[in-house]
Amino acid sequence: MADLDPLVVTGIMFSSMLVLLMMGAPLAWALLISGVGSAYFLWGVEGLGLLVTSTYGVMDNFLLVALPLFIFMGLMLQRSGITDDLFEMMHKLMGGLPGGLGIGTVIICALIAAMAGVSGAATVSLGIIALPSMLKRGYDKKLVTGTIMAGGALGFLIPPSVLMIVYAFLARESVGKLFAAGLVPGLMLAVIYMLYVLIRCRINPDMGPPAPEEERCNGVEKIKALKALIMPGLIIGSVLGCIIFGITTPSEASAIGAFGAIVAAAMHRRLTMEMMKDVLFSTTKLMGMIMWITMVAVFFSKIYIGLGAGYIVEELLEDAELAPMLVIVAMLACYFVMGMFLDDFAIVFITVPLFVPIVQSLGFDPIWFAVLFILSMQAAYLTPPFGYNLFYMRSVAPPSITIMDLYKSAIPFVIMQTIGLALVVIFPQIALWLPNLIFG
Repeated sequence: MADLDPLVVTGIMFSSMLVLLMMGAPLAWALLISGVGSAYFLWGVEGLGLLVTSTYGVMDNFLLVALPLFIFMGLMLQRSGITDDLFEMMHKLMGGLPGGLGIGTVIICALIAAMAGVSGAATVSLGIIALPSMLKRGYDKKLVTGTIMAGGALGFLIPPSVLMIVYAFLARESVGKLFAAGLVPGLMLAVIYMLYVLIRCRINPDMGPPAPEEERCNGVEKIKALKALIMPGLIIGSVLGCIIFGITTPSEASAIGAFGAIVAAAMHRRLTMEMMKDVLFSTTKLMGMIMWITMVAVFFSKIYIGLGAGYIVEELLEDAELAPMLVIVAMLACYFVMGMFLDDFAIVFITVPLFVPIVQSLGFDPIWFAVLFILSMQAAYLTPPFGYNLFYMRSVAPPSITIMDLYKSAIPFVIMQTIGLALVVIFPQIALWLPNLIFG
């Protein structure tokens, strides 16, 4: 096997991994089995030493300390009922507008993204809380489910994003710069979603009827409802401010966020020993999964980097004499296709070690490309057949909403995400303005 062309070996590695995934093997085991087999047949027993060095390298990385605390923060805020309070606040503030609850749902998704850092948190939370409430008020089921799924995917872009932390670890980039770069595109997409909901409901009010007169609130009640924003706002502002302005490291900021989430739950009188055990157990399970995937994925990527596959791909691109921007478009198309079948963590571990050196050699800003990658993962989470948010929504939606309804509801939002991606490709300063302003 060592005499084979490096690209052929890379093809064998990826093919074996995909076969194992299709057979139902967990991602970590698929990467481990194909990686160990390839290393052994390439370099013998000595090749397995890469697994040891990869494991030590991952476990010794201080950046990953932030992950469990950010996951804990998001789960604590979710389980303490703060999400319910936010939706009730939005109902009071915007329920009287056509499509007002849909617009409020996008805003809540953005807030949950800034508290939880993962996509599934907002999708599941609002699928449980907002979906029945909006359906009961006569909202169109495709508009509602599409809005919740697309809003939930904002967790990839709006910091503190767990995927951004993993990307920064692999690409050797600043987490603070990535967080700053993702903020404006994330808010831009949220505004696009809200405008879409508003326009659709203005054209056809039956898609999102306003709340009846007896449910509407006066000005004083709306001002009182804003108190639900105080604790989440303080936590979000503290965590992002500390990271983006360099006051603390991401790991220290994650500890501040975790402590703030405990205080918020206690102030809402919802902090119990049972809930604490549940949150800690869920955090441990999620972190264990992430660490296993991280260790074996780094091992997997080191094998094909050791083969020189990255240099060969770079030479092929140079020989093809493609315009640099066409290379970027081809990479994004690759992400879009992979996103239909693979998990976002699988894609980041497989492609970042290969693509980022090429992007840098072409003279593009790696922070800008990181935002393009995150935007592509947003679309991947809504793209059939295996978009994760489709299945998150299916797990909490009533039987009257079929998987085909969810596929159809995702289409306009995938188009909007593609438009957002195109805007960042054409106008890189959408992503780079804020990090350049803060970090120079």
